[in-house]
Amino acid sequence: MAPNENQTTLLAVREGTLRYAKRGRILSDAELTGISGFEAERMRARTLLTSEQEKKLLRRIDWHIMPLCALMFLMKNLDANNVSNIRIMNRGTNENILRQLNMSADAYNLVNTVYYIPYIIAEAPSNLCLKRFLPSKWLSRIMISWGIVTCCHAAVTTAGGLYTARFFLGLMEAGMFPGVILQLCYWYRPDEMARRLLYFYMLGNFSTVISGVLAFAFDNASGSGKLSGWQWMFIVEGIVTIVIGIGIVFLLPDFPPQAKWLTEDEKAFIQARLPSNAPQSKEVNFKWSEIGNVMKDPKTWLFTLCWAFFTVGITGLQFYLPTVIADLGFTTVAKSQLLNIPTAILTIAFIGIFGIWADTARLPRPLYPLSFMVVIFACYSVLYTYPNTGGVYAASILATSLASSWYPMMWPWRVQTTSKATGSAFAIGFVNSYGQIGGAVGPQIFRSKYAPKYSTSFAVAMAMLGCAIITNLVTWWVTKDVEQETRKLKRAMLAARKRGEVVLDDVNYDGKHGIKSVGRENDMEDGTVSGSVSDETSVTKAVPFKN
Repeated sequence: MAPNENQTTLLAVREGTLRYAKRGRILSDAELTGISGFEAERMRARTLLTSEQEKKLLRRIDWHIMPLCALMFLMKNLDANNVSNIRIMNRGTNENILRQLNMSADAYNLVNTVYYIPYIIAEAPSNLCLKRFLPSKWLSRIMISWGIVTCCHAAVTTAGGLYTARFFLGLMEAGMFPGVILQLCYWYRPDEMARRLLYFYMLGNFSTVISGVLAFAFDNASGSGKLSGWQWMFIVEGIVTIVIGIGIVFLLPDFPPQAKWLTEDEKAFIQARLPSNAPQSKEVNFKWSEIGNVMKDPKTWLFTLCWAFFTVGITGLQFYLPTVIADLGFTTVAKSQLLNIPTAILTIAFIGIFGIWADTARLPRPLYPLSFMVVIFACYSVLYTYPNTGGVYAASILATSLASSWYPMMWPWRVQTTSKATGSAFAIGFVNSYGQIGGAVGPQIFRSKYAPKYSTSFAVAMAMLGCAIITNLVTWWVTKDVEQETRKLKRAMLAARKRGEVVLDDVNYDGKHGIKSVGRENDMEDGTVSGSVSDETSVTKAVPFKN
């Protein structure tokens, strides 16, 4: 049966080419005949909206999700990193936290180590709970609980009390970041992740500015209400976190099918446009076999090593940056807090520029984080040789900014190679949890006996960074097919969008596109299996568009 003039027809269905269809119309059964491996309803859903309608829809989704996610990330960074600024608040006075808790500088280093240990343990299990309890409820629970623990920091009177508070803070916070990344996988394609993480990290890294300003303000407010400045800082940040956490449960969308502000066509379109390996909300909540597949996948271990080596190499500098600046003797300790602000501004600029550039898919994505690490390595060589105070300050700012910019370049690359609901949840949580080992080990490299130049510390950090560069190169080689195909498809989709068309093919987990990759075989909550996957790899018929 010939297709109706008012219906969409396929542009091309032949071996070696991508398959396109006109947007804003419905594919007929006749046009789907002979195209094995495609799930018919999913193909139809991909053509429901025009390019302009898709753009407006994504903008609405961005406004519903990204500001809340960015706010959560900002508060997480604020509450997690405030110990770096608190360390030098009221330095040299009885109001300083080290004096009040009778702690040495090396003993204070352990607060970060203790904080990251529960992260390593709890992040992957937390991610497995997110789908079962829904993102809005689970992430709200995380925020409220860590806000309460943050407030409790103000009550500590001994080093042991501070260690206990930091341990429970890490335990309560664990799962927030990988939970947000996992939730985005239900709404966005991996090739769209860079732009969304751009918003996410830009506001999140603004925490450095806020933390520096708050530390400066509370440094001068020390003694008010018979509390030291560091105690006021913990209380205020904790209360704000609790309030935001309560709002999250009412405001954060869960999955597309539950979004009341979407039409049925929009819900179908959002889910249909995701790649075949993306998680679906209708999949079963938990499946052991997917966890087994993740653990057997060499990419899991390679990405985890990438994170681990990198975080060991850079976390110590990030933790010690306020102290390094103070030890350089530029100005007073209070004003040195403000010298941390350029780091946040430069980080936001790097994320914005390189995030938009990466979104064009012109260059291989692994090239961006690798380039960052090479520059950081060069900065470390400056810090190791310690030429002069100005050079050290500039190198510290540049290295720290690029280190913070590394993560939004890496995550889209990582999620390209995750698969299905349980597998995606566990893979994202696993790499982020065991990658946090740097947070536990990094600060121990910067011990007080190496002050003020920390030459030995930077030598060790350079070695770890060198290992990270090598591991990233190996990971790039292993994932080169899926990365290359993702970029090709991204460019094809951008070009098709300008023509008012949609690409029906997609990239699968193994980096191949075509008929085999578009079918989805996922176990659903009702026990059925969705999608069909064919072994056929070519269809020779080509059908032109009808006007």
